[in-house]
Amino acid sequence: MSLPDLPFNPAHCLISGTWRAPQAGETIALFDPSDGTELTQIARGRSEDIDAAVSTAQAALDGVWGKTTALERGRILTRIGQLVLENVELLAELEARDVGKPLTQARADAVALARYMEFYGGAADKVHGETIPYLDGYTVYTLREPHGVTGHIVPWNYPMQIIGRSVGAALTMGNAAVLKPAEEACLTALMFADIARQAGLPDGALNVVPGLGAEAGAALSSHTDVQHISFTGSVRTGALVQQAAGANVVPVTLELGGKSPQLVFEDANLEEALPFLVNAGIQNAGQTCSASSRILVHKSRYDEVVTAMSSRYEALSVGPAMDDCNLGPLISDRQKDIVTGFLKQGADLQIAAVGKIKSDAPKTGAYVAPHLLLCSDPDHPLAQQEIFGPVQVVIPFEDDADALKIANGTDYGLVASIWTQNGARQMRLAKTLKSGQVFINNYGAGGGVELPFGGVGKSGHGREKGFEALYGFSTLKTVAAKHG
Repeated sequence: MSLPDLPFNPAHCLISGTWRAPQAGETIALFDPSDGTELTQIARGRSEDIDAAVSTAQAALDGVWGKTTALERGRILTRIGQLVLENVELLAELEARDVGKPLTQARADAVALARYMEFYGGAADKVHGETIPYLDGYTVYTLREPHGVTGHIVPWNYPMQIIGRSVGAALTMGNAAVLKPAEEACLTALMFADIARQAGLPDGALNVVPGLGAEAGAALSSHTDVQHISFTGSVRTGALVQQAAGANVVPVTLELGGKSPQLVFEDANLEEALPFLVNAGIQNAGQTCSASSRILVHKSRYDEVVTAMSSRYEALSVGPAMDDCNLGPLISDRQKDIVTGFLKQGADLQIAAVGKIKSDAPKTGAYVAPHLLLCSDPDHPLAQQEIFGPVQVVIPFEDDADALKIANGTDYGLVASIWTQNGARQMRLAKTLKSGQVFINNYGAGGGVELPFGGVGKSGHGREKGFEALYGFSTLKTVAAKHG
């Protein structure tokens, strides 16, 4: 099935407000993970294209964009959000076809992208400095200023949402952005850039250069004229990005992997918890940094929880993105091989339940059925390593101390959830869990554009979303005026 008509050529980069072919004239094939067919060709940008994008971003800062007031920046972002809403169905189809996620989930991502623009559009003129009491005869105040040119390396699993929370925040603070979307899925990144251009974003304020991570991504993260890097992806690549930026003494926001637990205590309301226990693990076929891949259950409720989750698992259907099943395919055959490799490592674990791949799903699609596994060893590789697929392990615990030890017993710390009615336990565990976000009797809080998001340990550092993202995409200047 061919792509819908687009207002741009997918094989082009957006630089200085103009769609242009990459300087080397090379392209990369983009595939539909639902059936393995080629969707289109995208640009294979290289270092020379990154150079051009960074140069035009700096020119925008030195020109119109740098002189744009916070009020007008907010109005532009708000207009972008409005245009995103007007193009929700097109964006949803592009994301579904590109990433493989069910159409309903892709549509929700498009709406979330609009919400980011609305939130940041409203926040643009509300990030203030402060005055500081000091010595007699001085007035001291602080200013929040943009870093300058910011680089954004965005993964394939949630292009729209991650563009919203990183590029949106950077533009709000007056930075000029260069975006390198993932080569596996970049159509909505290109469409967003065109929408931003239509909304009146000045030329050069946002530039998009598709390409391979080892080429365009490496050139962006090591560029001497980029003043801030935002990266979402794997721990290994994040470390390389940080090393490259570190050579230029450039700050980096890293949102990396996770092995996020949900803790189910003996007094948990299972009826309320059950949808979260399952959905947080299988959304986007488990290809989510904040996926809840570990379910920790008090031994007194273990069998009950396993039975209830198994029933839901057995009802899950997997199929092409446009069929809008519970799960779509994984992003690629490579990712399918990674996930099936993990399942082979877990051959010693008991399988509690497996979802069903539709019988008419194309054999050439990257499909893996969701697996619910029982694990008594919290040090098992499947209980420690990020699988990035629809696999959850259920682990029993003895008491609060045991639950905390298991929950904190990985290299990651992105999200955690506590299911209990005991208020003291809620507060105690919320404080002691090593996690960037902790949810009590829920998971994810509906996405939470307003809620700071990021991790500890190998889940990364820095925060996105909310006002914390705006602080991160700005630098603080102190002014001390002596007036006698």
